Amino acid sequence: MAGIVVVGAGQAGSALVAKLRHGGYEGEVTLIGEEPVPPYQRPPLSKAYLLGDMTLDRLYLRPEAFYTEKNIALRLNTRVEAIDPAAKTLTLADGEVLSYDKLALTTGSTPNRLPASIGGDLGGVYTVRTLADVDGMAHEFAEGRHVLVIGGGYIGLEAAAVAAKKGMKVTLVEMGQRILGRVAAPETSDYFRQLHRDHGATILEEVGLTKLTGDGHVSGAELSDGSTLDVDFVIVGVGIKPDTRLAEAAGLIIDNGIATDEQGRTSDPSIFAAGDCASFPYKGGRIRLESVGNAIDQAELVAENMMEAGKPYLAKPWFWSDQYDTKLQIAGLNTGYDSVVTREAEGGVSFWYYAGDTLVAVDAMNDPRAYMVGKRLIEAGKSPDAAAVGDPATELKSLLA
Repeated sequence: MAGIVVVGAGQAGSALVAKLRHGGYEGEVTLIGEEPVPPYQRPPLSKAYLLGDMTLDRLYLRPEAFYTEKNIALRLNTRVEAIDPAAKTLTLADGEVLSYDKLALTTGSTPNRLPASIGGDLGGVYTVRTLADVDGMAHEFAEGRHVLVIGGGYIGLEAAAVAAKKGMKVTLVEMGQRILGRVAAPETSDYFRQLHRDHGATILEEVGLTKLTGDGHVSGAELSDGSTLDVDFVIVGVGIKPDTRLAEAAGLIIDNGIATDEQGRTSDPSIFAAGDCASFPYKGGRIRLESVGNAIDQAELVAENMMEAGKPYLAKPWFWSDQYDTKLQIAGLNTGYDSVVTREAEGGVSFWYYAGDTLVAVDAMNDPRAYMVGKRLIEAGKSPDAAAVGDPATELKSLLA
C-alpha cells in the first residue's frame, strides 16, 4: 500500500487527509481511527450534543461518503499496536501490517482519570472525551438528580452548565484556589463562578475529592473539607494528556507531547505529528495547543509539508467555550501577563491581558466584536494603549488604526 498513512481519526486527522487531496496528492491515503464512527467534532459533545440540541449526523466533520469520493481509505474501529520506523510499517491489533512512505500521528489526547483507590472505577463515574463517553452518560441527565463535577476547567464547567439547564442539582469541586485557575485571569474566574451560581450550581473552590463511595456504583463522595455528599453520578474533568503511546514506543522524541520541528516533522524525517498530541516551536520556546483551531491549522500545514511545501507553522491561538447563554471567545495566549484591563459592553464584557505594554490575549464574554478586534491586533503584533481599551468611549474599531 505505502503512500501516506494517518493514525488518529479526529479533527486533525480528518483535516490532514482532506488537505492532501485538495492539494493534489494522488498517492494512497489511509486514515486509521480506533472509534467505530467517522471523524466528528468534539467540542459540542459537552455542550449542544449533551443537551440534545445537536444530532449525531451534524457532529460528523464530513459525510462518510466524502472519504470514498476522495479515495481515502477510512479504517475505523482499528487500533495500531506498533510503529516500526526502520521498516516504515505499522502493526494493527489484528496482526495486519501496513507499509507507509510517510506517516502522520494525529492521536490526540486522553482524559486523566481518577485512581481506582479513591473510587475512580465505580459505575457512574464518567469522563467527557469521546462520543461513547457522552452517549454512555446521557441517561444520567434527568431533572432532580445530583451530579458531582470534579474539576473547574472548561470541560467541567460546560458539563455543569448542561446539567443545571436540565434542572439537576450540581456540585462542582475545584481543588485549586479558583475555577479556571490555570487558564484564565481572576476576572474571568469571577465571571463564570457568578454565572454558575446564578443558575443554581454550587461551586466549591480549594476543596478536593478524598474519595468516592458506593457498592459497585457511585452513591457518595467524601471531600477534603470533611463534608460528604450523596450523588447520583460523577463527571471527571481534571485535564487531558497527549496520546504519545505509539510515538514513545517507536523511539520518537517526546517533549510535552510528540516533539516536532516548525514544519511538523518529528525526530524521524518520515513521521509527522499534528493536533493535541504534538508540541512545536513557538516564540523561542515549545508549546502544545489543545484546540480545534490548532488541530485544523497545524494538520493542514503538515499535509502541505508532507508534499514538500517546507512551510513553518505560525500558530494563531484561539479558543471558545459555551456555558448557559454565554459564549466565551479567547484570542491569544495569556502566558506571562501582568495586568488585565476590563472593557464593558452592552450585554457582555471582555478582559484584555497585557505583559507590560504588550497585548497578549483577550477573553470576551458575549462580545464578539471585542474578540475579533483583539484577535486582529494580536495577530498583527499591535498593542493599543491599555487606558484606551478600558475607556467605554473608545470605539473598538479605532484600536486597529
